[in-house]
Amino acid sequence: MPPRTLFEQAEADHLRQAQPLAARMRPTTLDEFAGQQHFLGEGKLLRRLLTADRLGSVLFYGPPGTGKTTLARLLATESHRRFRQLSAVTSGVKDLREVLTDARDELATGGRRTLLFIDEIHRFNKAQQDALLPDVEEGVVTLVGATTANPFFAVNSALVSRSQIFQFEPLSPADIKTLLRRAAADTARGLGRHQVRLHDDALDFLAEVCDGDARRALMALEIGVLSSGQRPVEFTRQLAEESVQRKAVSYDATGDAHYDTISALIKSIRGSDPDAALYWLALMLEAGEDVRFLCRRLIILASEDIGNADPQALPLAVAAMQACEFIGLPECQLTLSQAVTYLACAPKSNAATTAIGEARRDVREGRVLPVPVALRDAHYAGADRLGHGKEYQYAHDAEGGVAAQDYLGVDREYYRPVERGFEAELARRLAVVRQTLRRGKEA
Repeated sequence: MPPRTLFEQAEADHLRQAQPLAARMRPTTLDEFAGQQHFLGEGKLLRRLLTADRLGSVLFYGPPGTGKTTLARLLATESHRRFRQLSAVTSGVKDLREVLTDARDELATGGRRTLLFIDEIHRFNKAQQDALLPDVEEGVVTLVGATTANPFFAVNSALVSRSQIFQFEPLSPADIKTLLRRAAADTARGLGRHQVRLHDDALDFLAEVCDGDARRALMALEIGVLSSGQRPVEFTRQLAEESVQRKAVSYDATGDAHYDTISALIKSIRGSDPDAALYWLALMLEAGEDVRFLCRRLIILASEDIGNADPQALPLAVAAMQACEFIGLPECQLTLSQAVTYLACAPKSNAATTAIGEARRDVREGRVLPVPVALRDAHYAGADRLGHGKEYQYAHDAEGGVAAQDYLGVDREYYRPVERGFEAELARRLAVVRQTLRRGKEA
């Protein structure tokens, strides 16, 4: 590339200064890249693919601000490929075919291979994703697709099977602080000319509140510095707080966040941690989750994970559902909080869940047992001629209210109460009852 004229250089400088800080501070080498060391560190898979020059198509999956676009650009530089970018939100099949044709022509004339970065690739419809397959398979382009949605659900299985999937994690507070310090000190691309003095508590605050999103942290830093009338800039905790917009909860009610968060809520209640359960409940409420969905899941949990260890759990969950339906938000958050904390603190048992699972499996996989003659309906003319109900023993007439009767025809036990909560009492009762019932089987 020929050297720039003074006019071209000045124009480039103006354009760069117009960019937000996060764009100006994008790393230019892999060594500057922060985070994702679980697949980019020395000896990890993506680094090995680059070293061996065997970079194929990849899918980057993770939350915003974790470096997906930046890393795609760096991969093109490191692998000596041309970089081409499309947005699945604004590009159609025509745009895609133009890029693919250009990549094929470039390769046919002895030029460089092309790395095609498609942002929000899950927004492409099936036809658009299918259009990629031939050129991906033939190696005409190295596809790097970025998505915030789980690719196993949002991307065609044919494309997924031809790609390496790398899951991006939110940046750690230490990584965020490193990026903020670098941006504050850099005089060429960053804010160094403003003489920024970063206070430790301000750094701690931004590193925590940005949720691992580098772009959000750098935006807050830039707003605070440029809006301050002081020089040098004392970037205090107060200035940091005033420079951060109210947190918008990233939450797709039909995507991963929905399923992952309800999974975290249920597992926290099952694990008897009311504090964790309240946090996940709060997150879902702040994100606008459907209250009916939350109530349904709590009712299911009351039977699935508590059962007879606390027989009050189910009626309480049902009452919570009815109360939420009656009063609505915001007041029903109190009802949900009460229900969640009660269920989390209740003794746990999955004995009823396991029992019905085993019984249904026996019905599906084995010969269906005939109803014992003594238990068959005897309330019709002619039943006595068949012997139906003839040897039935009325339980209320037996000592202790339990008759020595065979109710199944075979010796099976499905319900095994645990030694927790009220179910421990049921276990003791059941042990005595089953002794009586066995006498009926032996008769």
